Amino acid sequence: MAFREKIAWLTLVTMLIAYGAYFGLVGPAFGFGRDKLVDIIVSFGLVAAAQAVAMILGSILLAILARREANARPDERDRAIERRGASLAYYVLICGMILVGIVMPFSEAPWKIINAALAAIVIAEAVHHGSVLLSYRRGWHG
Repeated sequence: MAFREKIAWLTLVTMLIAYGAYFGLVGPAFGFGRDKLVDIIVSFGLVAAAQAVAMILGSILLAILARREANARPDERDRAIERRGASLAYYVLICGMILVGIVMPFSEAPWKIINAALAAIVIAEAVHHGSVLLSYRRGWHG
């Protein structure tokens, strides 16, 4: 398995665990900031920090295990796969931001808008890394 594929796996798994916990456990426990919007910042900040620590430690471990590959520059295939993933994520993010910025302000509470924006960002990143993984697995790089 290529080093960049391992990093994509690490990112996707840590994202799904961290933000799955936020949207499934932590956010509802805080009421998603119904009473105070600062609750959203605190709870999301803690989850994002935990994910960042897991990513840093995992990346260091993967880099130690594959030192030569970790220092290699991305080749044409890696760049094509990354470009495809970013392109797909862009469309998902635009759809989410249209929903959050154009539709929701007229009908939803501020805490729902904030969490919908955060969910759109997380979903777009999941699509990005999922696309990268599928591209490496299926050989899509054209």
